[in-house]
Amino acid sequence: MPGISESAASPAPHADSLGVVISMPSELAGELSNWRVLFGGPGAAVVPPHITLVSGRATGSWTDAAEHVRSIAAATQPFTVELRGTGTFQPVSPVVYLNLVQGVTECMDLHERLEGGPLEHLVEFDFRPHLTVAHDLPEDVMARAESEMAEFAAQFEVNSIGLFDYSRGGWALREELALGGDGQF
Repeated sequence: MPGISESAASPAPHADSLGVVISMPSELAGELSNWRVLFGGPGAAVVPPHITLVSGRATGSWTDAAEHVRSIAAATQPFTVELRGTGTFQPVSPVVYLNLVQGVTECMDLHERLEGGPLEHLVEFDFRPHLTVAHDLPEDVMARAESEMAEFAAQFEVNSIGLFDYSRGGWALREELALGGDGQF
């Protein structure tokens, strides 16, 4: 059933939800936030630009899930992500995104290893690393976002991953974890 995971858990965020993401360096985050506000209005700035690795829930305790994320971060070496050009999930899903042309394999590997523990990825679609720039907007705005960002390119080093929770009714960073075993960032 769309919107329901294999465990029958809903993908809608709730108090037990967790997310693991790659955040953007501050200068790039600011630039991308400006683009997202341009396409989606002031509400688009609420969620900072990021690459989602897991969006779901702990299948056991939060403590076990957090420890699993920490161990995956410690066992992962920093890597480079390059964003270039746009893509879309339309007509299946109303999303325009920036393509990852470098770092895809590392993101896929992280996703699989994170899911290999006490985490469940609760989404309707197969995992594909991307950075959303426009979501669920009128068709002309989606087309404009895809066109205007088609030449966008940026590259950055991924040195950490963020562990988020939804315990207070909104996504909040719980821990920023350094890649390569140095603990919290």
